[in-house]
Amino acid sequence: MAKGEGSESGSAAGLLPTGILQAAERPAQEPKKKQQLSICNKLCYAVGGAPYQVTGCALGFFLQIYLLDVAQVDPFSASIILFVGRAWDAFTDPLVGFCISKSSWTRLGRLMPWIIFSTPLAVIAYFLIWFVPDFPQGQALWYLLFYCLFETLVTCFHVPYSALTMFISTEQSERDSATAYRMTVEVLGTVLGTAIQGQIVGQADTPCLQDSNGSALASEGTNHTQSATSLKETQNAYLLAAGVIASIYVVCAVILTLGVREQREPYETQQAEPMSFFRGLRLVMSHGPYVKLIAGFLFTSLAFMLVEGNFALFCTYTLGFRNEFQNLLLAIMLSATFTIPIWQWFLTRFGKKTAVYIGISSAVPFLILVAFMESNLVITYVVAVAAGISVAAAFLLPWSMLPDVIDDFHLKQPQSHGTEPIFFSFYVFFTKFASGVSLGISTLSLDFAGYQTRGCSQPARVKFTLKMLVTIAPIVLILLGLLLFKLYPIDEEKRRQNKKDLQALREEASSSGCSDTDSTELARIL
Repeated sequence: MAKGEGSESGSAAGLLPTGILQAAERPAQEPKKKQQLSICNKLCYAVGGAPYQVTGCALGFFLQIYLLDVAQVDPFSASIILFVGRAWDAFTDPLVGFCISKSSWTRLGRLMPWIIFSTPLAVIAYFLIWFVPDFPQGQALWYLLFYCLFETLVTCFHVPYSALTMFISTEQSERDSATAYRMTVEVLGTVLGTAIQGQIVGQADTPCLQDSNGSALASEGTNHTQSATSLKETQNAYLLAAGVIASIYVVCAVILTLGVREQREPYETQQAEPMSFFRGLRLVMSHGPYVKLIAGFLFTSLAFMLVEGNFALFCTYTLGFRNEFQNLLLAIMLSATFTIPIWQWFLTRFGKKTAVYIGISSAVPFLILVAFMESNLVITYVVAVAAGISVAAAFLLPWSMLPDVIDDFHLKQPQSHGTEPIFFSFYVFFTKFASGVSLGISTLSLDFAGYQTRGCSQPARVKFTLKMLVTIAPIVLILLGLLLFKLYPIDEEKRRQNKKDLQALREEASSSGCSDTDSTELARIL
């Protein structure tokens, strides 16, 4: 794969390395060969998606219980930390997208410097999130500071990495294939994050017992010295898990940096100045296919995040499988991992819109089954495997369809370059917005239903609420999202036409670049 080298890389493509033919004898320019990415290139690119998923999974599943039971932060402060952290995380995506859009090309590219320089700082911030400071009065501020700092730095990694999809190849098929590799690795990253954090800190769970009134309370040790020793061991276990995950973060970043090079579009090099961020934002948000795609995936993402956020509580209290949660989650993620290549073949064979309808809607029958079935472990595992198939489609399809929207935008706005980070950062922003909404809906619903903190069992109203959050609400959101996808205009015929038109634009830009360079060379020789 050719290495990007600033503004000369696009306009110089296709030139002979030395000398120049006489003008009368110069042959007609041959069409450029299709750019192929090797399996090694695709794997190196895909590995770059693991840090975001591994750290995000560990924080998503374990940060709340860590703050309450290990760091012993009071519940109100813990809720402030989690809410402000989520809100700040969503805000940083368009902010980082703005900063990237103002960045200039360097020898390493425009996106790679953000990935390289944010990695060491993100690793330090992540490790300090899981460290318990000695000053209890300022613990809440400590965790809020480093949680927000880490979310900012990981955004500086993930937004340029997401936009990198448009710069690893100019071929749609190659980008789709690399996206499939990426989604497979990202699903493996969620499995890895859950496994590492769960296995190392699994002993951090506090047992519960019934008091004289029948309510479940957390057990407290009578020996304070023994309790303090156990707490210290738990804190060290969290630090060990943080160290392992931080090491994975660094290794993946190094592989991505060494194995992937950005490629610049030929027509981009002819632009005098990049477009301003706010003008680019107006153009992006007024692009119909992008708005419709975002709206559809906003509803489907909200559906799957409701299931994800309440899955542990649903298994524990509604189904009664307190000790099977991690195994059921592992079944979902492994199923998703193995079916992503199948979905990649399916969308190539039958089209992306068809894959959306079949892939995402395939979760509906199994959610209905969960809503009406009694507690049955075997059936629950079957449903978990089937849910993983739909999760794979939900993982793969947004990132596979976004490049098609950007190509369509480039054809309609050929003078508007440098907008790729805006497309990707605002998609991530809306996804995180959906995550925040799902967290707020779940927490408020359980609070109204009478959820008992640290309870071994919950009232019937809480169990019913959990069942609604995991089954009926996601079904309604999925159906709404699929209705919005009916309005999405880029089908396979439109996508193929865009590909031809974009290729013609690239060849025209390359020919123009060659003509300008040849004239300069002839003048120098004369």
